[in-house]
Amino acid sequence: MKTDKDLNYRLYIQRNDGFTRSPFEYELSFYRAVQSGDTEQVKKRFESIRPDFMKGKGTLSQDPVRNLMYHFVTAVALVARYCVEGGLGHDTAYTLSDIYIQRADKMKNIEELIDLFGEMELDFAERMRTLKKDNVISLHVRRCIDYIYEHLHEDLTLGVLAEHVGLNPSYLSKLFSKEKGMSIKAFITKAKISTAENLLRSSDFSCLDISLALGFSSQSAFISVFRKINGMTPKRFRELHYKDVIEGNKHGNE
Repeated sequence: MKTDKDLNYRLYIQRNDGFTRSPFEYELSFYRAVQSGDTEQVKKRFESIRPDFMKGKGTLSQDPVRNLMYHFVTAVALVARYCVEGGLGHDTAYTLSDIYIQRADKMKNIEELIDLFGEMELDFAERMRTLKKDNVISLHVRRCIDYIYEHLHEDLTLGVLAEHVGLNPSYLSKLFSKEKGMSIKAFITKAKISTAENLLRSSDFSCLDISLALGFSSQSAFISVFRKINGMTPKRFRELHYKDVIEGNKHGNE
């Protein structure tokens, strides 16, 4: 298969050049920061990678500007997806995504595109921050939700969450269910599966990698939960949706 030949060659070149991609958990933490409206974290992350912006990013085109443009399209589409998952309006997220892609398409140099990355990321994060403030929930439940998104890769328990927010486990459980309309366990599962869906759509990470990164006890446990929620296996989901995020960045795709 020609693709396998190209893949093996590219991996060989990358090994020889000492190329390494951005760590998996680092990418996840960034999208979660935008989703949670953590503008300070988003700013710090951009400032830290600004001097060597292309480090850890693959080559999608031999033309430097077009290469960065492809990365921008992927990034803004993923940011939009994560924000929709976090509660941002569907039309708002994808229309904003379209606007940024149209702006990027007019740019002729790398420096302008890099600046647009920072502007786009902060714009989405600020909208999510405003959204979180408007959705009035108690401080304890907000801290609980923030902790969940920051520790999706861990085996989260009611006891751990209760200790973090300083409440009795039973009281936190009742408070959370009252304000969010679902149990803490259901919320955690939903958050993990939503993150898994985004990764299956837009990355090459295996089911095993995803299950480990999201704190499932095993790959089979991840597949079982995913199938229960989506009515299909992660493999089938990827076959249907893989990288549809790049193909035109259609509104909602599904």
